[in-house]
Amino acid sequence: MFYVSMFFQYIAQYLKTRMEYRADMIVEILSDLLFQAVNLVFILVVFGHTESLGGWQRDEIIFIYGFFLVPYALFSTFFNIWDFNERYIVNGEMDRILTRPIHSLFQVILERMELESLFGVITGLVVMGYAAARLNLTFHWYDIFIFILFVFGGTLVCGSIFVAFASIGFWSDAKTSIMPMMYNIGNYGRYPVNIYNDVIRFILTWILPFAFVGVYPASYFLRKTDWYIYAFLTPVIGLLFFILSVIIWNIGVKRYRGAGS
Repeated sequence: MFYVSMFFQYIAQYLKTRMEYRADMIVEILSDLLFQAVNLVFILVVFGHTESLGGWQRDEIIFIYGFFLVPYALFSTFFNIWDFNERYIVNGEMDRILTRPIHSLFQVILERMELESLFGVITGLVVMGYAAARLNLTFHWYDIFIFILFVFGGTLVCGSIFVAFASIGFWSDAKTSIMPMMYNIGNYGRYPVNIYNDVIRFILTWILPFAFVGVYPASYFLRKTDWYIYAFLTPVIGLLFFILSVIIWNIGVKRYRGAGS
């Protein structure tokens, strides 16, 4: 209950701060929507020159993209730690974090959250609805619970990868990191992995499992029965990878010696 209370206190303080700069918040929301629109246009342009991609129809890939946006929006809201090295290690903010009686990762996540990114959930649902209507998809009453479970799993997958790579900062105090590259790799999860070669597919499934953010869980709602086993592995992979990332983080924190070391 203590952590739940702290969670809502952080949100309250965040909203107070953001309301002081409403114009800035609106610009950020619009820029996110524009970025998502550009990605959707790219998909439409690709299918303007081909009937299918790796056996997938245009609307199926649009549905996958829409699904991808939902867990990715939650990830962007609570795991906005792309600048962890520079801000917390190089500039010494980690010293402040470690003086508080709350788990360090919990603090970093809440300090860096961006609630305006949640608008991506709405965008994803709209895109999914559009594609589902064109595909004449039908859903069962329990699919909503499966959807929530898959979204939760996909969010943990994304979060775990970035937490693990942020933890590298405890061993290296370099300002630059591989976070930007990870963001680019993450975008591969919004396309069917069977369009890539076997090596990339293996990496996106078992090493950097971004495929569990978009294509694998979305395949269940697209009734791709051959992929069901991967779809239902989504929450399992998400939980396992997140536990592993927290372990790596905790080991890194024990190694941390302060900004002056």
